[in-house]
Amino acid sequence: MTPIIAEIKPKALGRSLSAEEVAEYARTYQSCGACAISVLTEPLHFRGSLDNLRLARATADLPVLRKDFINDVRQIREAPADLVLLIASLGVDLERFVEEIRSWGAEPLVEVHDRYEMEMALKTDADIIGINNRDLRTLEVDIGTFERLAPLARDAGVFLVAESGISTRAEALRMTRAGADALLVGSALMQDQRRLRG
Repeated sequence: MTPIIAEIKPKALGRSLSAEEVAEYARTYQSCGACAISVLTEPLHFRGSLDNLRLARATADLPVLRKDFINDVRQIREAPADLVLLIASLGVDLERFVEEIRSWGAEPLVEVHDRYEMEMALKTDADIIGINNRDLRTLEVDIGTFERLAPLARDAGVFLVAESGISTRAEALRMTRAGADALLVGSALMQDQRRLRG
C-alpha cells in the first residue's frame, strides 16, 4: 500500500477545528497507518493555525508537514515542523529556502504544478517533490498532471508525492502506477476518516 500523508484541513469542513478535534484527527491518522500528517497553518483561506501544527506534532508520533504559503524565510522558524511545504509558483528563491529549512532541522517538500516548476525544483537539492493535481489559478483538478510530470523526475532519485484530487482507491492506484511514492490526501479523509483504513 502506498504511504499516505494525511491532512488536517479545516477548510474541508468549512470551519475551524477545536483543539480536541485536531488531536483526534492526529490520533486517528496515526492509528490508521498514515506515514505523516500534513497540517494547514494558513488562517484566512484555509482556517488553519500554527497551534494546530504544534498540537498535531505533540499528539502523534509521526512526522508533521507544515502546509502554508511560505514566502518569507522568517515563517520557517515560526513553529517546529519536520517538513515544510515550498510552493514553486510563489516565485521564491527555492535553493535559498531549501537551505534555510534544512538549517532549521526540517526537510523541504517542493510543490510543482507544471513542467517549468518541475525543472526549477530539480535544480535544487530537495529530496521530496510534490506534484499538485490542482491548478492554483483555476482550482480545477486533473490527476493526469501527476502522470505527465512524474516521468520528468524519474532519473533524479527524488521522493514523489501526489497531491490533490485523490479520493478513491482507483485514483490512489492510478497515482501509484504513475510513480507516486506517497499520496497527500486531505478533503476525503477529513470528511470520512474510514477511507484511511480502506
